Amino acid sequence: MITFKIMDKAKPFIKWVGGKGRLLEQFERYYPNELKKGAIKNYVEPFLGGGALYFSILEKYEIQNAYLSDLNRDLILTYRVIQKRPDTLLDFLEQYQKRYDETAPDKRYDLFLAVRKHFNEQRFEINYKKISDNWASRASQFIFLNKTCFNGLFRLNSKGEFNVPFGKYKTANIFNPDNITAVSHALQNAEIVETAYKGCWTSVDNKTFVYFDPPYRPITKTSSFTTYTGSEFTDKQQIELAEFFQKLDKEKGAKLMLSNSDPTGINPDDTFFEKAYQGYIINKVSANRAVNRNGAGRGKISELLITNYGGSDES
Repeated sequence: MITFKIMDKAKPFIKWVGGKGRLLEQFERYYPNELKKGAIKNYVEPFLGGGALYFSILEKYEIQNAYLSDLNRDLILTYRVIQKRPDTLLDFLEQYQKRYDETAPDKRYDLFLAVRKHFNEQRFEINYKKISDNWASRASQFIFLNKTCFNGLFRLNSKGEFNVPFGKYKTANIFNPDNITAVSHALQNAEIVETAYKGCWTSVDNKTFVYFDPPYRPITKTSSFTTYTGSEFTDKQQIELAEFFQKLDKEKGAKLMLSNSDPTGINPDDTFFEKAYQGYIINKVSANRAVNRNGAGRGKISELLITNYGGSDES
């Protein structure tokens, strides 16, 4: 496979809770030396989300293959549509942009509810395993809802229905052909899979950089939700992820980096991650996050960046 490097800058095409766009400059200090030296050929990112780190790395470093996965089936469907059928998707998005712009502000709520209702009903008609003609329509609805719902959240209720309320925006950037095209180019050498994080095992070797960005462990009772796929990501699952991290380190020899919340910022005695990742390097980065739902706690907090190697600025 030909080594590729994207010249047109691709950026996340959706808003995503916990997105890393504002942290990229800090993160780059902790990339492995092998990435800058060109020794790393593969990039793996389970918990893909908005993909900010992937797009940033692809812009600056040469890699040969990428493995991108997430359990959010509509997110993965949308990535695959952008990869394979960007023009068809753009046709739908252009129509949604026109409808939104031409709808009176006091009527946009009704438009949003109508799209959300159809999105929820349509999920029973979608074959998520095989790309088809109705995938582009589904992906366009996913992007429309993301751009017009409250804070760009993705949340499912117990029935598997998207239930985020309307965002009441004066403007919404639904149709962005330049970026969709750039993202499509950036995905051409990527394998995009709907699966849990352990599915990456066979795609990892000693020339791979793996970045994990799981649902964060809440640092307060109302600091976040972890229902992007309709199920919680519990402490037990955080421990299982730490064990998989260790297994990759010992058996694959890959370079590993993982993000999560910093509980010690609220409770110094909560050393959950220090215990789970004992023996690994735990760095702290500064982030602007809301630590509760009403936004009153929004401000600078620290997050953890855990690696199985020293930072690239330490050589």
